[in-house]
Amino acid sequence: MEKTKIAIVGLGYVGLPLGLQFARSGVEVIGLDVDQSKVDALNEGRSYIKHIESSEIQSAVQEGSFGASTDFSRIAEVESILICVPTPLDQHRDPDISYVIKSGEAIAPHLKPLSVGKAKLVVLESTTYPGTTDTELREVLESGSGLDAGKGFHLAYSPEREDPGRTDHSVKSIPKVMGGFTPECLNRCTELYLKALDKVHPVKSCRIAEATKLTENIFRSVNIALVNELKVVFHEMDIDVWDVVNAAATKPFGYMPFYPGPGLGGHCIPIDPFYLTWKAREFEQHTRFIELAGEINTAMPDYVISRVADALNDEAKSIKGSRILLLGLAYKPNVDDDRESPSYRLIEKLEAKGARVDYNDPQVPEIRPSREYSKYAGRKSQKISENYDLILVATHHNEYKEHDFSQYQIPVVDTRNCITNKPSKYYQA
Repeated sequence: MEKTKIAIVGLGYVGLPLGLQFARSGVEVIGLDVDQSKVDALNEGRSYIKHIESSEIQSAVQEGSFGASTDFSRIAEVESILICVPTPLDQHRDPDISYVIKSGEAIAPHLKPLSVGKAKLVVLESTTYPGTTDTELREVLESGSGLDAGKGFHLAYSPEREDPGRTDHSVKSIPKVMGGFTPECLNRCTELYLKALDKVHPVKSCRIAEATKLTENIFRSVNIALVNELKVVFHEMDIDVWDVVNAAATKPFGYMPFYPGPGLGGHCIPIDPFYLTWKAREFEQHTRFIELAGEINTAMPDYVISRVADALNDEAKSIKGSRILLLGLAYKPNVDDDRESPSYRLIEKLEAKGARVDYNDPQVPEIRPSREYSKYAGRKSQKISENYDLILVATHHNEYKEHDFSQYQIPVVDTRNCITNKPSKYYQA
């Protein structure tokens, strides 16, 4: 029996693990990316994502079930194409779906069916606002291929649910939501994903699936904003918000714990809510609750800076001229994913006030080029020491939880309540 053959467009934190899961399941995968260095690394069996082992890639490459390329004409060889490209915000904080559109333009010329009656399937996985799949992407694919969606090719949306570094769930075990442009499109999508995943959850349309992904991340954004606001209020009352949250979490119903932090990070929560607020304006709807949560979360780095100023003030010092070591560039613990990390905002704000800032992160030994913070590219992680005026803990890596700060004579500001061996000059933020 001939193997199913698919293409994955975009080989980052979503596309690569998805492609490897399909490869493990007996599907032949062509990984497509415009970054030649990624393609070369994968074909040589090297991982560039820390929580994905090189051995996984080597096995898939050696078995012939996975290979990478920059040649988008190879889409002509496959039955299905899964799009896993970034959907960031632009400089005006509006949705930027240019990567999706460019992917569609690259795919369209190669959408001719492999055989009579076997239309190809295109699935968008990138997070976006409702209507992207069945309007913008569909139009690009139709105009570039001369085929009609639902007839000449199948079209569906299935949002990624990747959580880098998580060990209790995997790509295989996390249920996959999916909606099709037509019922037959949905059937094809369901059939494909069940080759590699344990469970799928079909919904009635692409727009429901798109809205599902936004709802998941808006839920988190709003609840994190609530506990961030409580953190500031309770601090003024001399109440430890982490003690409060942990106590409330003992209730077995009606409560779900969320924890405060220095701001939002990652590719989802800081971005996705704004995709809905932007689209809602088209329908003359105002998402006040979502926008208020965004304002609170966006203000958290400023609150952290104020706590740094308090700590330095107790030492008769100012931020200007102080040497500060920031612990943790990754947006979450024990991974190397620094996308949209609030640590960059903290560095930027501290340096704007005249501080000299170094960072330490065992997961990010050197800052890589990025769309938003390319000015920091090339900076290297420094050792944790007392040769600073203050240490600021921004990410709760295990290394920081276990580090002995108890004898340090400089202030340590902890935004994650993660330090076990606390110094005498310990501040929460």
